[in-house]
Amino acid sequence: MAGASVISAVLNSVGKGDYPFVFGGDGALIALPGSLEQTARAALAAVQVWVEEDLKLMLRIAIVPVADTRTEGLDVRVARYSASPYVTYAMFWGGGTSWAERQMKLGRYGVAHAPKGTRPDLTGLSCRWSPIGARNGEIVSIIAVPGEGRPGQEFRDLVNGIVAITTEQNRDSHPVPADGPDLAFSLHGINREAKATAPAGRRLRQKFIIFLQLGITVLFHKLGIPLGKFDARRYKRDVAGNSDFRKFDDGLKMTVDVDADHLKRIETLLEEARTKGIARYGLHRQASALMTCFVPTPISRDHMHFIDGAAGGYAVAASQMTGKSLSAVSITP
Repeated sequence: MAGASVISAVLNSVGKGDYPFVFGGDGALIALPGSLEQTARAALAAVQVWVEEDLKLMLRIAIVPVADTRTEGLDVRVARYSASPYVTYAMFWGGGTSWAERQMKLGRYGVAHAPKGTRPDLTGLSCRWSPIGARNGEIVSIIAVPGEGRPGQEFRDLVNGIVAITTEQNRDSHPVPADGPDLAFSLHGINREAKATAPAGRRLRQKFIIFLQLGITVLFHKLGIPLGKFDARRYKRDVAGNSDFRKFDDGLKMTVDVDADHLKRIETLLEEARTKGIARYGLHRQASALMTCFVPTPISRDHMHFIDGAAGGYAVAASQMTGKSLSAVSITP
């Protein structure tokens, strides 16, 4: 929720333009024109305060000029992946985003703190769906990044090999069924959404509105008839099609549903690449996936859905590359 709030707050603040971003589980990256820097600073500072005060987490933030990455001999190149006819997700390459993240962790390019009580505009941010159980075997969150000085063809071959293995399974190992997740909703997620979208004095009212929306969705889904422009069954199918289970940000990130045989083949490729210095990787196994959503309006079909493992996911996988050895228990609320 904290990671997705970065995307929600910035896109809401700049008018929901089609700016490239990537959701990384415990954080996010967004590329904007320099003319929007001050707007983004205000939105990010507000997110930082909200995450600290309401979610009890510390969110690091940096705004790094692309020009500075090029001074380092790196770049920020962007491609688009069409997850569905209605949504595209950005992929970043060139080393610049990884360098920017390292600078952030060193405390550089920071954003001034906003006053206490500052709240971002998180309209459309939700985490209503219950965890989505594995159907093929296990939900596996994988991160693979180039080894030192090795972002060449061998790493590309590794990525292609991993993706090829996942395409052998149902729906390319997509963790969300083709007709969308089951109509099962998370009370914890609804509570977090109410915190995100309403001030303290209006959260009970906000929860009532959310439950009313869910009730209408379930009713019209069962009846199989649209409510004006809203078609519950079509919306549920779009949820599956619009999900970002596979992404690229100077390295491969994916949360997939695979059986033991396919997982073993993936692990073999990753371990061989690690031994040869081609890549570093983290891999975390869990029973279900979790979906956080950014839905500006359910009538439009361009709603976005961010997939991660439900028991630590990308955060645990990333910790394996840094030696922090986080556990699912330590970071799962």
